[in-house]
Amino acid sequence: MTLINMKRLLCFIIALAISISISPAKKTKIKMATLAPEGTEWHGLLMKMGQEWKEATLGQVNLRVYPGGVVGDERDMIRKMRIGQIQGAAITSEGLTEINPQYSVFFVPMLYQNFSDLDLLYEKLGSDLIKDSEKNGFKVLMMVDVGWVYWFSSDSIHTPDDLRKQTIFSWAGDYRTAALWEKSGFKVVPLAMTDMLSGLQTGMIDAMAFNPMYVLSQQSFGITKYMLDMKWGTLSAAVVLDIRTWNKIDPEHQIKMQEISNKISTEFQKKNRLESDSAINVMKEYGLTVTTPTKNEYEEWKTLVESMYPLIRGQVVEENIFDRVMEFKDELESNP
Repeated sequence: MTLINMKRLLCFIIALAISISISPAKKTKIKMATLAPEGTEWHGLLMKMGQEWKEATLGQVNLRVYPGGVVGDERDMIRKMRIGQIQGAAITSEGLTEINPQYSVFFVPMLYQNFSDLDLLYEKLGSDLIKDSEKNGFKVLMMVDVGWVYWFSSDSIHTPDDLRKQTIFSWAGDYRTAALWEKSGFKVVPLAMTDMLSGLQTGMIDAMAFNPMYVLSQQSFGITKYMLDMKWGTLSAAVVLDIRTWNKIDPEHQIKMQEISNKISTEFQKKNRLESDSAINVMKEYGLTVTTPTKNEYEEWKTLVESMYPLIRGQVVEENIFDRVMEFKDELESNP
């Protein structure tokens, strides 16, 4: 090879190296689904998070949100994440059990009665839940409680026997919970969350346990005109990504994205807890009737729940998780 040719080859190699070093990194596009309707606070949180992710990663991570259940129910979202059709989802406790059955700990009725109960639960189990989710292929970027769950019904309910006269909504695909209700003498109709409103309108169902903010956003309180002022449970929500997508993101960008997620979730949690009753007050202005159980009625509900424990343990909530929760049940009940 002549000296001239060697110089040309060297110049070519240098030029190639420079072009590779300055070529833009491959962008990550994240399609994220949620049941939250467009314009709700939860949808706004996701939009804000996506904008801050984009700015912090210099445009390398782009989030597109699909609101209002257009991708399907939460089980559909998880299935589509597994096959790569979407890369993320903002889901409730129901969807979380699809990626890690141990999230069923949130389903124990009447166990959590104040925010310190929830803080204790996260302290005891939060890190284990998140780690096990990663083993199952999902990165949990944030987890928050989004409101207490109350009974909403088309006819007033005060006792479990009143509820037995109505037909209860159950998440489609959650056969264990539906069987639990049926074994306890209740009528249940499983429906996709996206079909819940039409189910109420057609009379397929007339009672549901849900958080007031979602009931307000769906305006279903025009049909379920009664709310039992008794904390039946809590609704938790999380933002999760497919771990394969997460692992493709630059580690420095991962750190920034996690910091942003932590900041936004802390802000949301604080604000949501301060305004937890606002949705109920708005619905009361438009005709919602709120009934408060008497001491004896409340004890009837407690008796019902405790009678369901043997069915919940192992059938709805994994045995080891149920036992861990029961171990600090006294500590929960002693919280002010």
